Amino acid sequence: MANRLDGKIGFPDAVGLYDPAQERDACGVGFVANIKGVASHGILADAYHVNSRMDHRGGCGFEENTGDGAGILTAMPDAFFRTIAGQLGFELPEAGLYSVGNLFLPRLETLRVSCQETIEQIVRDEGLTFLGWRAVPIAPDTANIGPAAQAAMPFIAQLFLASPTGDSEAEFARKLYIARKQFSGRLQALMPDDQLDYACSLSPRVIVYKGMLTPSQLFPFYPDLTNTDYETHLAMVHSRFSTNTFPSWDRAQPNRYMSHNGEINTLRGNQNWMTARQGTVSSPLFGDNIEKIFPLVEPDCSDSGTFDNVLEFLLLSGRSLQESIMMMIPEAWQQDKNMPQEKRDFYEYNSALMEPWDGPASIAFTDGHYIGAVLDRNGLRPSRYYVTHDDKVIMASEVGVLPVDPANVKLKGRLQPGKMFLVDFFEGRLIPDEELKQEFAKKRPYGQWLAEHKLELSDLAPDDAELHYDPETLVQRMQAFGYTVETMQFMLLPLVTEARDPLGSMGNDSALACLSDKSRMIYDYFKQLFAQVSNPPIDPIREAVIMSLYTNLGSQGNILTETPEHCRQIHLDTPVLSNGQLDKIKALNDDSFKSYTINATFSATNRPGALERAIDEICANAERATLMGCNVLIVSNKDITENDAPIPYR
Repeated sequence: MANRLDGKIGFPDAVGLYDPAQERDACGVGFVANIKGVASHGILADAYHVNSRMDHRGGCGFEENTGDGAGILTAMPDAFFRTIAGQLGFELPEAGLYSVGNLFLPRLETLRVSCQETIEQIVRDEGLTFLGWRAVPIAPDTANIGPAAQAAMPFIAQLFLASPTGDSEAEFARKLYIARKQFSGRLQALMPDDQLDYACSLSPRVIVYKGMLTPSQLFPFYPDLTNTDYETHLAMVHSRFSTNTFPSWDRAQPNRYMSHNGEINTLRGNQNWMTARQGTVSSPLFGDNIEKIFPLVEPDCSDSGTFDNVLEFLLLSGRSLQESIMMMIPEAWQQDKNMPQEKRDFYEYNSALMEPWDGPASIAFTDGHYIGAVLDRNGLRPSRYYVTHDDKVIMASEVGVLPVDPANVKLKGRLQPGKMFLVDFFEGRLIPDEELKQEFAKKRPYGQWLAEHKLELSDLAPDDAELHYDPETLVQRMQAFGYTVETMQFMLLPLVTEARDPLGSMGNDSALACLSDKSRMIYDYFKQLFAQVSNPPIDPIREAVIMSLYTNLGSQGNILTETPEHCRQIHLDTPVLSNGQLDKIKALNDDSFKSYTINATFSATNRPGALERAIDEICANAERATLMGCNVLIVSNKDITENDAPIPYR
């Protein structure tokens, strides 16, 4: 759920060119930390300064004092909360075995009390010790937040929980995760449109303060943050610009483990794959409780929130923060001839487990033990860092966010495409990108597993297929699939006769399908998905080192385990296949691969609902084939006739 500008919770319904599913962010992000892990209130003050200097990266509505969102993530301020707990009448166990979570709850008191009672019951059912509630002090008038932000403002409460006796910190964190997923899902399903239920954070190590604010309003709004007893060794800040979207209290950042500047262009596919994996995931760490954390991707999340959901899932399932980030945002390894083979093997193996979360992105992340940042493989978002002689590290979307005496600067630089910048508070130092990635690359014999299990198309049956050329029906087929005289003249002929890509002027002067007076193919109406913010053009020839059509074909295993069989897939350099290559795939029928071809045509005899019925039949056939053990499904619309038209799926 999120905020409408009319004060109601929830995004507007899809109308015209607006679709709430296309919510994206383009923002300012940064952090300040003490490399040695020494906590102080000065880190908090510096972070406020950093965020205030990125005010121009955030957005605001028609009211200057209604921001798109701002927030801060810090380590758990242990001494501060021990004092608060004493005032509330209970004691906290040792650090790491208690949690203070910031929750957005309904403003309506009767509904809020009901939510709190439900939360208390769920956390007890999950074996956690409930300690108490605290109404978070806020000062909306002092912060001068705008009417729209005030109209949508939730009740902000802190939930104090403790670990059961005998649990480790990791076990406690998993129980918190399960409990939060349980009460968030249950309450959200019951929540009226004008009320909000959202857990900003519920962790033993970190806590998030955020809201529909501007960066300069954040600290005045939350008096906790200006209390000098509030000390932390790290502070991550975010200034949100809700590109083509609507601001909200819950979609302000930081999220629970990360902040993001940019957008994830592969979001829909990433979400669908994570939903599909729910049928195969299992872990002894969760046991029979695994289904309690479904859905893995929470509804109504932005691209940043969805990324955070998956990062949290990987972290609490036993993977480290660094390895999880490497899996989700891999380097451009396919064309990098200078990359060490062990690291290439790591990335190639993990490409069989998870697809990259791709797009222009600068992501800062932390779990309290580490803090770091990474850029996408293209380096399309900026991030700069300073390290000082007094062990302070400053990273932000740009330079100049915090005054630093030049004599105190130990080193400075900018993040490189695909490279990771990481601070290890255990060791009290920056970990070089190559060192940390080599550590994970050597963790398993990935190269050996790939050599034994990965297949190439050339490993399959010989390529002896015919071209299947049928000149009598060529024109009919070209018309059925939308080829025009212009397509032949300006695109196909240059490719065939001169072996070159067709040239054209910059831009596209063709009318959108919905505005065109020409007869257009159905799929033309669904192609207008593109980056919502400006990105530099990428030349796939001159920038081939970061471009790849590499893909895998076959079943994906349990993402929470690593076995040699996980990479038992067919590697394709490109998804564009020849007739012979497709025939090889059609012929698959062994213990590892079994293919099934699904007809994708529909009766075009003007019967209403024919296309819809045909699509439903495709889905039913796919389900039946999967239940029969087929793991390679070929959807083919080649079998067209005078009465059967192809279902467009381009």
